[in-house]
Amino acid sequence: MLIAHLSDLHIRPQGMLYQGLVDSNTMCEQAIAHLNKLLPRPDVVIITGDLVDEGLPQEYAMARELLAGIEQPLLMIPGNHDDRTLMGSTFSQPYLSSTAGPWHFVADDLGPVRIIGVDVTVPLEHHGDMTEAAGAWLDAALAQEPTRPTLVMLHQPPFLSGIPYIDTYACRNSERLREVVQRYPAIERVVCGHIHRSMQLRFGGTVLCTAPSTTTAIGLALDAEAEEASYVEPPALLLHHWKVDTGLITHWVPIGTFRGPLPFA
Repeated sequence: MLIAHLSDLHIRPQGMLYQGLVDSNTMCEQAIAHLNKLLPRPDVVIITGDLVDEGLPQEYAMARELLAGIEQPLLMIPGNHDDRTLMGSTFSQPYLSSTAGPWHFVADDLGPVRIIGVDVTVPLEHHGDMTEAAGAWLDAALAQEPTRPTLVMLHQPPFLSGIPYIDTYACRNSERLREVVQRYPAIERVVCGHIHRSMQLRFGGTVLCTAPSTTTAIGLALDAEAEEASYVEPPALLLHHWKVDTGLITHWVPIGTFRGPLPFA
């Protein structure tokens, strides 16, 4: 099973730039074009939040137009830049019981890997929160098929990366999530967005990884006094490949056209 993973698209109204400087819409188009050239084709596409930048109706109209190019089933959770109500009215999410929120869902019919979305966003805030209710919901969802290979997706990462100006907005009460994850060894991966960089670490007995953005990368600054910065680094997506013999393998896939193929390996 192949799961393509996009994050933090920060789509703007037509003709407008992200932060007034970067053409995130064109970069999103390029990401989708790259995605559609992958062979074999992914079975499902997931987006771990921040579909748009300011939660505006015009942004969601643009997002609907851009994402129409994705042919696979599409699973999304909101990020801190999203408006959950507008997002729900723009896109059909067949696994949701309510569009009012939070957007928790279980997608268990797309392949051997079950995909669980946990909405940890806090309306009008940038940090996330693994609330007691969210933790209980996730525990109950996992208990339905405790031995099935599972990917859990959320927006804000439940760890401190060492980048001071993004760690302020991490997912709070991460220990609650860790305790739930530890009870289910079949969880192959916990995946996040928000941080605009690819990172990986052990978490709750499994592997947690964050997805790069399809637009700017948040500067990798580990100095406690570092000032906020972003860079136009090569955009990328993640490709999670589940096989019976290995479990889940995660690939970082740069978006663009590169020299090659060259006649050697």
